[in-house]
Amino acid sequence: MIKNKHSNLFKLVALGLASAFASTQLSAETQHDEQHKGPPKLSAKDAALSKIIQGRLGDTSTLMGTIAIPASVDTCGDHPGVTRLLCLIDLLKSGVSDKNLAHMQLDYSLEQAKNWSNLPAGAFPARPGVFLGELKVEQRGVVKAILMEAAGLKDNEGFDEMLQTLNADDYIGTISDDYKAGYSSFNSKLAFLGTPAKTGTWELYYGGHHFAFSNTYSDGKLIGATPSFRGIEPFHPFDMNGKTNAPLLQERDTFAAFLKSLTPAQQKAATLEGTYRDIIAGPQADDAIPTEQEGLSVSKLNNTQKALLMKAIATYVEDINATDAKQYMDKYTSEMADTVIGFSGTTALNSEDDYVRVDGPSIWIEFSLQSNKSTNEEGNHPHSVWRDKTDDYGGQTQ
Repeated sequence: MIKNKHSNLFKLVALGLASAFASTQLSAETQHDEQHKGPPKLSAKDAALSKIIQGRLGDTSTLMGTIAIPASVDTCGDHPGVTRLLCLIDLLKSGVSDKNLAHMQLDYSLEQAKNWSNLPAGAFPARPGVFLGELKVEQRGVVKAILMEAAGLKDNEGFDEMLQTLNADDYIGTISDDYKAGYSSFNSKLAFLGTPAKTGTWELYYGGHHFAFSNTYSDGKLIGATPSFRGIEPFHPFDMNGKTNAPLLQERDTFAAFLKSLTPAQQKAATLEGTYRDIIAGPQADDAIPTEQEGLSVSKLNNTQKALLMKAIATYVEDINATDAKQYMDKYTSEMADTVIGFSGTTALNSEDDYVRVDGPSIWIEFSLQSNKSTNEEGNHPHSVWRDKTDDYGGQTQ
């Protein structure tokens, strides 16, 4: 079992909220100024939530990578799709306690769906759901089956990213003295916003520190797979829970290969004004995407460069299951002529303030490097987001 150390809650909240506040700003200069003003005060509602959450936080590893999927899931068959997903969800809900079910099954509202964050559980009390660690081991095995049904299954994508991000929190928990931050895989959350069914609208919500997975379904079909947030610290490969973890090197390396393929003239056209300290369309920043595109038109790329760009895009889209991912990739491919790419910093994407974005009629992807926050190690870690302008939150308005 992984045990965290103790420290002061207020130190964590100050640091975490400063990071969240900074992520909504449009440039490094603005972010730097805002960070030095200090974090905003917690509202009375969030302060009350924080006290409740502190009583529920755990400091043990869920070891999701090694938990077995129970034989009970066999009743749901092996044909992939929403029908099997619904069966698995019903199986999970039928076995949990009333208390955990009350945390897990919630009414749908756009306001609730927007309560995702890059911050750990102790610094973002509004995140809905039951903690993974509050579930019994066999129930976590059913959760594993649910997430594997909804997410992609390639190495370092989808479900594998989920596991590695959980391992990262366990890793941080062994070296951090911020106990009340909730650095542990115990503290990632699962929720169903709206009742999962073949009719009506509902969302599979899964998230925690550096992770947000939000699949929205309506009448038996996926209608939105974003916002989808990924981050990791440490960024370099690290060993935890019997696995070597480096889930976002793939995103960085594919984008770097694309940027390095650009000619000097193309790089100049793609260079964004200013410096970016973080992504701009992050948590609680749903309206931050600029209305005007800035950068290099994809129409100016050769076929090899376009293929490299699509490979980079796939590292985000393939976080969802293969069937749904193909539909998104087909849509983004059809919109490439009206898509632009931009970057700031170096083309290697290995230094603080390195940043790249893809901006199309539908697609919005950002990858940003900033200094480490949780490990106290020298170096940088990424924040990254995939959004779809046409169906974020499944296009829901309330």
